[in-house]
Amino acid sequence: MRRVVVTGMGAITPVGNSVAEFYDSIINGKSGISFITKFDTSDSKYKIAAEVKDFSPEEVLGKTVVRKTDPYVQFALAATLEAVRDSGLDCSEENDRLSVYYGSGIGGFNTFCKEHAALLGGGSRKVSPQFIPKMISNIAAGNIAIEYKATGACVAVSTACATGTTAIGEAYRAVACGFTDAAICGGSEAAIEPLAVAGFANCQALSASDDPDAASLPFDSRRAGFVMGEGAGTLVIEELDHALARGAKIYAEICGYGSTCDAHHVTAPAPGGVQVAKAIKAALPEKLPNAGKIYINAHGTGTPLNDKTETAAFKLAFGEDAYKLHISSTKSMTGHMLGAAGAVEAIAAILAIKNNKIPPTVNLKSPDPECDLDYTPNVALETEVAVAISTSLGFGGHNACLAFIPYKG
Repeated sequence: MRRVVVTGMGAITPVGNSVAEFYDSIINGKSGISFITKFDTSDSKYKIAAEVKDFSPEEVLGKTVVRKTDPYVQFALAATLEAVRDSGLDCSEENDRLSVYYGSGIGGFNTFCKEHAALLGGGSRKVSPQFIPKMISNIAAGNIAIEYKATGACVAVSTACATGTTAIGEAYRAVACGFTDAAICGGSEAAIEPLAVAGFANCQALSASDDPDAASLPFDSRRAGFVMGEGAGTLVIEELDHALARGAKIYAEICGYGSTCDAHHVTAPAPGGVQVAKAIKAALPEKLPNAGKIYINAHGTGTPLNDKTETAAFKLAFGEDAYKLHISSTKSMTGHMLGAAGAVEAIAAILAIKNNKIPPTVNLKSPDPECDLDYTPNVALETEVAVAISTSLGFGGHNACLAFIPYKG
């Protein structure tokens, strides 16, 4: 297995439209959760989401690209632009050793809703010829490959809310096993739409709180559902010698990836967290440091079942050492970015290693007795981070985990 390192990162999030803005927000406990502005919510009790703010796709991508793409693709392209520039990777010529592993939990939901309305309002002739290539869930990966001349594998991943983590993990395996030398990988989502909000609400997944500071409450006894978010996260990863040969800066080394399935229920995690724990154990390095030097960016959705299941999984994976772990959920600030969540949370984990600083779980004021680990309540913690882990769980029973360590040559 070849060593794999992270050389570039990009993010579009509800708390900032660059990695630097995102990191400044999560370290300082700044939340991007507020009242929905994208549509009228007067007839719904679900009025809160974590929207991307102050993002002008035309300025970043140009009018032609925006006209031909769904917002989820625009988020993906913008995050990838930052990540590729950050990496310094030369993408000026076709490269069979550069691959793309990128996904979305839902795909072009904005386009789907608009074109369905056009069909109902004016018949089939009113449906745009761009409908299908804007909507399909592989098209972010396809557009990224076209833009950066990546003629290696182009794999579109969709494992619901584990998508971003799965995409990075599968890219890691491809690089580690020698199938490609570098990969652009991550996830994107733009589904804050009336139909999606109604769908998640009616399957009892969403928080109905009318207080932005009491809506996304991971590991809190008051939690009652997640808050929808949106955005994208992109990593550029490379085989170590490939990165060193071109003098790339290195953020961290990926040391492992685990992927399992509960095979239990379409929306609920399996009680006890056994398969989640197996994914975590599969990602861990052989030699673990003291548990007090391990950070976990938890899936931490703020749903009643998820948070106690994850807590149980952490205890299964680490035993009594689970009580020494530093854990937090950045979804308390970003909301649940669905297919983008794992990619953005991987960035948070990498930055925890780089800066030896752990972002907090904000608004954690009434800890659930069943969630009795250290979830870094309300204030960031400065401490050495020797291993950083990011966990993701998705509808359908998907579990995925990434582990990172500092690069030491």
